[in-house]
Amino acid sequence: MQNKEMIEMVMHQTESTLPAEQVAGQVAVACQKYSLALLQTYVYHEIVESKGFPIQRKVFIYNICHAKTAAMMLTTNPEFSTFMPCTLAVYESGNKTVLSTMNMELMLEAVKSNIELYDQASNLFKLFKQMMDELAAEK
Repeated sequence: MQNKEMIEMVMHQTESTLPAEQVAGQVAVACQKYSLALLQTYVYHEIVESKGFPIQRKVFIYNICHAKTAAMMLTTNPEFSTFMPCTLAVYESGNKTVLSTMNMELMLEAVKSNIELYDQASNLFKLFKQMMDELAAEK
């Protein structure tokens, strides 16, 4: 399997023609709209630059949580804590902006036998992708 194929398999990505800063500036509002808790925001290009490693692209990383789904998952599958909270990355790639998150569909196969949890987490991922699409859309 080629690197690009592997990345496409494990990541869900949406592209935008909007500047990364503009998309990043709307994440908090979008989280509120979708009843998601924005736990942490990292302006990663500034963080690595402050450590002596400047990069030539803007990178914003967000830790986002849906408490009900998190509680359900941690109650039955604490090993999934490694994948929590949900992470959204917004970064420049050439002349476009990429919004990226983990492809939760792969991991959700592991909890398919717990119908309530599977449905809850699947709906969350659907909502998350919808939010990403809205953030990427021209405004």
